[in-house]
Amino acid sequence: HYFIQSNLRMYSMFHKREDGHDDSIWSVAWARSEKDNTENIVTGGVDDLVKTWNWRDDFLDYKATLKGHQLGVVSVTINAAGTVAASSSLDSTIRLWDLDSCKQIKSIDAGPVNCWSVAFSFDGQYIGSGSHSGKINLFGIESGKLEQSLDTRGKFIMSIAYSPDGHFIACGGIDGIVCIFDLATGKLLHTLEGHAMPIRSLTFSPDSQLLTTCSDDTSIKIYDVQHANLIGTLSGHGSYVLCVDFCPDNTHFATSSSDRKVKVWDAGMRRCVHTFSEHSDQVWGLAYNDNGSKLVSVSDDKNIVIYDCPI
Repeated sequence: HYFIQSNLRMYSMFHKREDGHDDSIWSVAWARSEKDNTENIVTGGVDDLVKTWNWRDDFLDYKATLKGHQLGVVSVTINAAGTVAASSSLDSTIRLWDLDSCKQIKSIDAGPVNCWSVAFSFDGQYIGSGSHSGKINLFGIESGKLEQSLDTRGKFIMSIAYSPDGHFIACGGIDGIVCIFDLATGKLLHTLEGHAMPIRSLTFSPDSQLLTTCSDDTSIKIYDVQHANLIGTLSGHGSYVLCVDFCPDNTHFATSSSDRKVKVWDAGMRRCVHTFSEHSDQVWGLAYNDNGSKLVSVSDDKNIVIYDCPI
C-alpha cells in the first residue's frame, strides 16, 4: 500500500517566482538553518546582487537584498549549518553573509580576476575558490586570509566541490580536466581527463563515493572517487550542461543546461528519469533542499522555479 502511495507523487513544477532579479540569475543555493530550521535560498545575479529567500509553507518568501559586490555574482553557497552564505563575483571578492541578520560578515579579496566558484568546507572553517591560475585557494573563514593553495598545474578552474566526508576536494577546469586532492595532505590524488570542454560544475554524492561532472561538451560523467574510474557518460542535453547537484537520497542527481532544460537522473541506472522545461532561457544553477523532495533552478530568464521531486 505504501509503495503505491509513494509512486503517486510525480515530478512537477511547484512554484515559480518571476523576475527574482532584474537581470540573469547565475547561481543558487538552498540549506536549512540548524539554528531555527528556516529554509534559506540564496541567489546571485548579473545585477551584482545577492538575494535571500525563505521557503515557507510551500511559498518562496523574499527576505533581503545583500549589496556590496561591484560586478556580477557568479557563485553562491551556504555552509553546512545553513547559517552563513558566501558569494563570489567578477569584482574578485568573496563576501560572507549572516543569513539571520542578512548583514555582511566580511569581504575577502581573492586577487585580480581570481575567484570563480566557491564552496564551504564541510566543517565550515574554510571557503574554497577556483582561480584563473589553476590553483584552488582555501581561505580561512575566521582569518579572511589565504591559508592554503592546491596547485592543479592546469588552467582556469571553473568549478569546485568538497566531499561530504571531508576527505577530498575536486575541481573542474576550462580545459575539461578534473583534479581530486586529498585535503589532509594537500596532495593531488587523481587527474581525470574526462571532458573535451570546460567543466562548469561538479558534485560528490552524499556518501562521497561518486563524483559527477558536467561540461560544455553536453555530457555528464560519473566517476568512482576511490579508484578514479569512469563509471558512465550520460547524454541527453542539447547544449552546454551548466550545473549539477546530487540529491540527498544518494540515488538521483539533477542537471541544468543552456538548452533551457532541467533533468533528473538515476545515478545507478544511469538514465534520465524526468525533464523539466519551465525556463525560457539557459538555466545556470540548481540546488536540492535538505531531503531531496524539492529542487530549485535559476536562469537567464530571471525566474526562480521550484519543483516537486518524488523521494
